[in-house]
Amino acid sequence: MKEEIKLPNLKPIGPYSLAIRVYDWIYISGQIGKDKNGELKGNIEEQTRQAIENIQEILKSINLSLDNVVKTTIFLVNLDDFRKVNEIYEEYFKKPYPARTTVQVSRLPKGALIEIEAIAYVF
Repeated sequence: MKEEIKLPNLKPIGPYSLAIRVYDWIYISGQIGKDKNGELKGNIEEQTRQAIENIQEILKSINLSLDNVVKTTIFLVNLDDFRKVNEIYEEYFKKPYPARTTVQVSRLPKGALIEIEAIAYVF
C-alpha cells in the first residue's frame, strides 16, 4: 500500500510527492524554510524552524507528531550553522532523538540555507 500525502497549503517545488505513506512508514521529502505563502524565511534560525514546522504539519495531517520521527537528514549550505540548528532542533525533538545525518552541500533549491527530510513510523 503506497499513498501520497497532500496538503493544500504545502506544495512540492518539483515533480515529487510531499510525503508518501507505505504501510506504517512515512517518508517526508526534504523541507526548506518556505512558509505557506511560498516565501523563504530569512536567516538560518527562521528557515530551520519553518522546515521543522512543515514536517510537523505534514505529520499532523495524518494524526502523527514529531515523536513519530525516527530518522532525519539535514542538508546545510554552511556547516558553521550546525550549532544554531542543533539548538532549534532540540526545541522540537525530544529524547530519544531521531537518528540523524547532517551534511554540507554547495546549494539548495530556492537559495535555501537548510533542507530537512524525515522518516516517521506509526507506533
